[in-house]
Amino acid sequence: MKSNTYISNYCVIENNSVTVNGEKQFEWENTSFSEFAKMAYKHFGMEYPKFFKMDSLSKLAFLASEIILTEIVNKEDENDIALVFANRSSSLDTDVKYQDSIADKEAYFPSPSVFVYTLPNICIGEISIKHKLQSENAFFVFEDFNAGFMSDYANLLLDTNKTEKVLCGWVEYYNENFKAFVYLVEKQGELIHNEQTITTLYN
Repeated sequence: MKSNTYISNYCVIENNSVTVNGEKQFEWENTSFSEFAKMAYKHFGMEYPKFFKMDSLSKLAFLASEIILTEIVNKEDENDIALVFANRSSSLDTDVKYQDSIADKEAYFPSPSVFVYTLPNICIGEISIKHKLQSENAFFVFEDFNAGFMSDYANLLLDTNKTEKVLCGWVEYYNENFKAFVYLVEKQGELIHNEQTITTLYN
């Protein structure tokens, strides 16, 4: 018999604002994503210099995840937290920038600092490195946010004891259009984790 699972924390980043568990905690209007991300990073007191070298997709995923994980990760222990993320555009925004660096006749060679981010799962790699997570992780590409799949996958990991917690996320970024919806799923809590709840929080 499957046991219930619960959403303990969630974060939404869109329209240049950050909402945590339903409460808007930061907003920086009329600016680029790069500037917004930098100001959000400072607002939440984050300290991770590598953040500024990340591509935009990784910055988006990192910001939303960090807001949740900072409160629950125990630096002294091995944290059993799986990562399950998805989006629509994969790493297309960075792919385009990398193609431009190849086509740039004034450049001697394509940019290796851009090339490293031409896979979408690099964003969950950055999160794993920051928090030393060595648990299950996966990145999927869907045409639209697939609440049913995310719910089923997270529950499977928990029901089969592959992990203690699952950090799920939809992190879409392309050409300055972005949205992150990241939430933590656990075996205990109050907000039931299912397709309907996920869809309601996402919208």
